[in-house]
Amino acid sequence: MAIPEYARANFETLVKAAKAGDLALMECSEVESGETRYVICAVGRDNGDYVMTPFGHLAPGNPYEAYIPPA
Repeated sequence: MAIPEYARANFETLVKAAKAGDLALMECSEVESGETRYVICAVGRDNGDYVMTPFGHLAPGNPYEAYIPPA
């Protein structure tokens, strides 16, 4: 299974932000459920303001139980 281009581009952006020290972990509320999520964000600047770009949330519990590799 090939990784889609959007996922590759987002991963490259995330790696660049990590190398530059521009990552943050933010507490957010999920829109659909209202549950608290801890979201990995790249931190940027726009005219002096901080811009947080979310990439995904940390899996609660044991992530080995939540995900399996493709068959």
